[in-house]
Amino acid sequence: MGISVLMSCWAFIILYLHIVDFTCPETITEELVIVSETDTLASSDSESSSCGCHSLKRDGVVSIDRDASLLSEQAAVKYSKRANDGMEVNQEHNQDLYIPDEMVLIPAGEFFMGTNNPEIPQDGEGPQRRVHLKHFYMDSHEISNQEFQKFVNATSYVTEAEKFGDSFVFEGLLSEAVKSQIFQAVAAAPWWLPVKGADWRHPEGSDSTIADRLDHPVLHVSWGDATAYCTWAGKRLPTEAEWEYACRGGLNDRLFPWGNKVHPKGQHYANIWQGEFPTQNTGEDGYTRTSPVMSFPANGYGLYNMVGNVWEWTSDWWSVHHTTDELHNPKGPETGQDRVKKGGSYMCHKSYCYRYRCAARSQNTPDSSASNLGFRCVSQNKL
Repeated sequence: MGISVLMSCWAFIILYLHIVDFTCPETITEELVIVSETDTLASSDSESSSCGCHSLKRDGVVSIDRDASLLSEQAAVKYSKRANDGMEVNQEHNQDLYIPDEMVLIPAGEFFMGTNNPEIPQDGEGPQRRVHLKHFYMDSHEISNQEFQKFVNATSYVTEAEKFGDSFVFEGLLSEAVKSQIFQAVAAAPWWLPVKGADWRHPEGSDSTIADRLDHPVLHVSWGDATAYCTWAGKRLPTEAEWEYACRGGLNDRLFPWGNKVHPKGQHYANIWQGEFPTQNTGEDGYTRTSPVMSFPANGYGLYNMVGNVWEWTSDWWSVHHTTDELHNPKGPETGQDRVKKGGSYMCHKSYCYRYRCAARSQNTPDSSASNLGFRCVSQNKL
């Protein structure tokens, strides 16, 4: 009897270890690994870590116990709308807010796309390859709520999030009233919740508004929504190669649009996460959610917020396999299931999602929308 019980106990322990090792790698990494924020490269743990925003598929949600929410009550207060409003820079927000609709010239040239020292190899960051590009013009900033509002007013366009009736929002930004009505979460990243009524006009659900965020990037736009806007404006989405070339701002083989240090001379150059994800964002850069589209210094080409703030759609289909051949104006694979997004967002931190580098990349299905996903346009001619 004693031997039988002992064998049963060992079988349970082995089964438990098997489950931990193979079904929850991201959760274990986030619970056990603490990486200090320095200007050094991210640890190898970042290779298996993610904020989970590439997993935002409507068929990937599971039921959750509202009483066992991922975030504590204290964290919910920290990230409440009231707290977030208090963190942001004091600005006048009104319907007449002026946001320059400016495109800047990205000169023709060649650059090394990708990297031979990938931080997240499974994302297809390498190998490095020489790419030649024609000149083009790019929006100096992400498309703002105000600009998208003009598009909708002119065309009566309805976004995919509005058609679906919901969109994905980071739990830490939701009010308690909204959270209390949600009983599902993304299985691979339970801090992402499908929120009914969340769309570009209501970034955190029905009780939120963009009235004080007209100069912030538009959110909850799918790849199709972004393409529709660009077409209306006489523009298009950038290819991944164009986006990365523009991101580098004329610098060769650097991590960020401004160089290799995250905080040159102690200054913040991008809206990213500070603190421990997902429960504490200290907002040291001035923001705990999106920032205005022309925040922080522009890069060498005059482009704002190329990394951080919001992920940006590109026109390319997703693939992690790349040729080492020299390329001219590449447009990516001819077909695929996901589209490439670049730049990271305000939710990125080097200890778990070190994707706010120019060479970093991620993907979503074309119908995906979320509270950290936006876009900007390009054109061959200045408009």
